Amino acid sequence: MIPELQEHLDQATLQMEDALAFLKREFNHIRAGKASPLLLDGIKVDYYGTQTPLNQLANISAPDPRLLTVEPFDKSSIKEIEKAIMSSGLGLNPNNDGTLIRIPLPVLSEERRKELVKVSRDKAEQARVSIRNNRRELKDTIKDRVKNDSLPEDSRFTAESELQKITDSYISKVEQMLKDKEEEIMTV
Repeated sequence: MIPELQEHLDQATLQMEDALAFLKREFNHIRAGKASPLLLDGIKVDYYGTQTPLNQLANISAPDPRLLTVEPFDKSSIKEIEKAIMSSGLGLNPNNDGTLIRIPLPVLSEERRKELVKVSRDKAEQARVSIRNNRRELKDTIKDRVKNDSLPEDSRFTAESELQKITDSYISKVEQMLKDKEEEIMTV
């Protein structure tokens, strides 16, 4: 493999790794039956006029499988935290006792589980599309490099073949992550 083309393959690996990291973050926001502090990861709170991530304002824990607790470091921010959780779109109803916010997680119905599986599939498809777009862009880049730098055509075919192997490997990782998430969601 020609070193000039190898750097493009390394770049492809990094970009596809980013797509997997995106998918993992998105899957963390999808509730799967048991409480996880990661469920509240994307929530931002209006704290003295600044949108601040909830995990920087409070200690979030899951004392049991059906309950999340949020303990603010600054007790005066408890109302703003509660408001942010309610308006997050996660369908959570926090209970505020003045020092601690308890968030009971209801048991997921079969219909809601199927809905969450659908959302998971959409997120996985976004990751697959991102991986394929990276492949297409890098394939074009490799073609241009071979043409403009007068590199041998064989090296282009070798690089494209290697790029396809990398792509297939990351697509199968996405499929495995989706399968695991679906199983987690559907387990009662």
